[in-house]
Amino acid sequence: MMITFAEIFLMQSKYPQKPGIDFILKQAFFYWNKTLVFQLMFSIVFFAVFFTFMFFFAARFGLWEQNQELAEALQQGTAVYLEKLKAMGSTDNYQMFSFALLGTSAFLYPLNLGLFQIFRKIDLNEKIEMGDLFAGYNGFNFFKYLGYFIFWVMVYRLTMPTIFLAVIWVCITIFVAPLMFFANKRIFEAISLNIQALRTYFLEILVCVIVAVLFKYIGFMLFFVGGLFTFPFWNAIIYSLYKTVFSEKS
Repeated sequence: MMITFAEIFLMQSKYPQKPGIDFILKQAFFYWNKTLVFQLMFSIVFFAVFFTFMFFFAARFGLWEQNQELAEALQQGTAVYLEKLKAMGSTDNYQMFSFALLGTSAFLYPLNLGLFQIFRKIDLNEKIEMGDLFAGYNGFNFFKYLGYFIFWVMVYRLTMPTIFLAVIWVCITIFVAPLMFFANKRIFEAISLNIQALRTYFLEILVCVIVAVLFKYIGFMLFFVGGLFTFPFWNAIIYSLYKTVFSEKS
């Protein structure tokens, strides 16, 4: 028998015992470790597409020549370099380059939903196929998640200067994608449910976000190739949190 998310929160209030942060993290590492091949494929596809388009657009908008000017400015001192960088960032070509990279990132975003599908298949003991990695591109899904990412990143860029608000934005949207994917929720409905979850699981969500960000990039800092495995770890954290917070209790 299906239950509503309101009933889920009601039951959680009646049974206040919550899985600890250690349980959520162990569960995330389980999903990540169980799917290392798909983590690697995710990173290979992501970086291959991203850097291909980045080099293409950099050449298209003449940024390689400007990078040479930046290198020469750096030799003249930090102040000269920062002034040159600021001037470069205000040019039309650089703005177009930034929008092109944003579009590329939006195009790649649905890859994350593929990992959610793979994690769900593990729970259901179903056979995992390589095509599952591209589940976010099926039918209307692609345009739905493309639109969501553009909306998300626009708000994120506005909050970035404060850092604190950027972290809050990440926390109040961490469940939006899985809610859209698994529960077919609309963006603002999912954000509302996310905020309700944040009130109950604020510490768990905040700690897991910090761990996810650190682990996501630590592979590149310690051993570059290892970053290909750790880069998608964020999705395992999100799925583990989602499964814990929105678990259907009977």
